[in-house]
Amino acid sequence: MSGELRRASLEDAAVVAGLFNEYRQFYGQASDIDLANKFINARLARKDAVIFLMLDAQGNGLGFCQLYPSFSSIHARANLILSDLYVTQHARCVGVGRRLMTTAIDYAKAKGIASIFLETHKDNHQAQALYESLGFQLEQEFLGYNLDIQ
Repeated sequence: MSGELRRASLEDAAVVAGLFNEYRQFYGQASDIDLANKFINARLARKDAVIFLMLDAQGNGLGFCQLYPSFSSIHARANLILSDLYVTQHARCVGVGRRLMTTAIDYAKAKGIASIFLETHKDNHQAQALYESLGFQLEQEFLGYNLDIQ
């Protein structure tokens, strides 16, 4: 699919926030555009996330991916956590997700990143197929745990 893919800046915050709000709804959260705007503006202002944004020819958001820098003690190198990958319903199955992911991978390679870690819902088979086609491997060695602090 044609369109512009770029690293998001503060000027893109409203477009990314709209997509982020849709992403959260996809995972069962209530729509809250104010929360989405505050969260995305903070990430971009503090530069504590790397966000890639795909736009159509009219400047409408088609999708985004959000990466958080982290570190691997085992590898003693930086790694990335792919926290969010989202493509709008009308732009799915035309390569937007793949373009966003390959851009994230290229970014990681250019920065000397050791690995990209991600999680996806066990029922999100479309995303799993994309990740596996790009060389991501289902973790077999380590178990994941979560503790909600709320």
